[in-house]
Amino acid sequence: MMLKAHRNHPLWLAYMLHRLSGLALALFLPVHFHVLSLALTRPESLDRFLGLADNPGVKLAEFGLVFLLAVHFFGGLRLLALEFLPWSARQKTLAAASIAGAFLISGAFLLQAV
Repeated sequence: MMLKAHRNHPLWLAYMLHRLSGLALALFLPVHFHVLSLALTRPESLDRFLGLADNPGVKLAEFGLVFLLAVHFFGGLRLLALEFLPWSARQKTLAAASIAGAFLISGAFLLQAV
């Protein structure tokens, strides 16, 4: 299958990553609110759930969550720059720097959590 020309552009990847990270975060929020509600309604269930949080797989999932948050944040900054700053050739570099910054932030979180 051949990609359309605009999909070969690096900023299209930044566009899709921002949309997908937003969707993933939106899907995560109901689960997060449910776990928070356990603190008020069933503290013993929350304690069991928090015991699972020491699992290395959960630590990796937390890394993914922080990565998604950072990607979405930096993607939003990129969109604000597109809206309010003049277009420049450096935006490809800025988009790559946004991904690198998101990975750096989430990696630091992972190292602290392990």
